[in-house]
Amino acid sequence: MARIDDIKAKSDDQLSESLGELKREQFNLRFQAATNQLEKPSRVREVRRDIARIKTLQAQRTSADAAK
Repeated sequence: MARIDDIKAKSDDQLSESLGELKREQFNLRFQAATNQLEKPSRVREVRRDIARIKTLQAQRTSADAAK
């Protein structure tokens, strides 16, 4: 699970890259769950929350830039 301080320290490009990786992982986890091959079910929740954290930070940065 990514800590919020680690996420905030990343640049916009790094956040986009991390988001892409997490979405790929989420896709793979969905397939594993569908075929009953999921070893760690809690990972699905962690990935979903990490995606939400990154999207929230991106939205905050976008609104902060628009306010300037």
